[in-house]
Amino acid sequence: MKKNMGTADRIIRLIVAAIVVWLYASNVIAGTLGVVLLIFAGIFVLTSFISFCPLYLPFGLNTRRRKD
Repeated sequence: MKKNMGTADRIIRLIVAAIVVWLYASNVIAGTLGVVLLIFAGIFVLTSFISFCPLYLPFGLNTRRRKD
C-alpha cells in the first residue's frame, strides 16, 4: 500500500472531521445524517493517519509531493 495523500490533504481531512464531530456534539446535526457524517469523519481520520485513500486508486490520484 503506497501512500497517496499529501500533507495538505491530510490536514484538510482532519479539520473537516473535527468540524463534523463538533457539530454533532453541539446538536447542530443529529439523527441518521449525524451518524453517517460521524462515520465519514472516522474514515477521514483513519485515512489521514495512514496517508492512504483507497478512492484515489481507481482515478490515479496522488497528492503527495515527489522526491526529486
